[in-house]
Amino acid sequence: MRIFPIRFFFLSFFLSAAGVVAAPVDEEKGKEINGVCAACHGEFGQGGKRGEYPRIAGQRAAYLKDQLKSFRARQRINIPMYPYTQERELPDEDIEAIADYLAAIQLPTKPPAFKAGDDALTRLRAMEKVMIVPRVEGNLEHGKAVYQKACAACHAEDGRGRGKFPLLVGQYTNYLKKQVDSYLKGERPHDEKGAGGILNTLAEQDIQDILAWLTSIQDSGQ
Repeated sequence: MRIFPIRFFFLSFFLSAAGVVAAPVDEEKGKEINGVCAACHGEFGQGGKRGEYPRIAGQRAAYLKDQLKSFRARQRINIPMYPYTQERELPDEDIEAIADYLAAIQLPTKPPAFKAGDDALTRLRAMEKVMIVPRVEGNLEHGKAVYQKACAACHAEDGRGRGKFPLLVGQYTNYLKKQVDSYLKGERPHDEKGAGGILNTLAEQDIQDILAWLTSIQDSGQ
């Protein structure tokens, strides 16, 4: 009867030593680094200028880390990001900290209920955290069907991404469209190697309908 707890102890020790237990997030360091990001992406990572700068709050940590390293290695071309992602400015430990910090930020999709005594500044600060992406036109049923067939394997059925594949739901529509166009033009590398790829198989209306469907489900799980 004593063998099980001993084995359990050594199994737990082994898993911890193997790195299975996640390291704690350095929230203070992440918040400090975000002070630089906030100039474009907003204090809460909500993005800016109606999608010129994307939402990064709530984005998948693995995706953020991968993209920051791609910027740093010049594998993803984005000139404004160059000064901020050089090795001396953003070493690996800082990438870990800022990605984990941003991934943990939750942005509500509906205005909060204010109290009668809340002043204007309190209301303004609360509203700055709200992320409401306007609905766009399109065939929602068709968009959902195409998305589930072409996109869900990587970005998950609810558009929240998985692994290094990013969250799409709750992102600015015009930013997503801009990135799709960049993929199709070959300006930004997609995950498929060589010519072609899943995006190249979709008609323009398919993409529009997918974007419309994504804006229709933004309230779920945000």
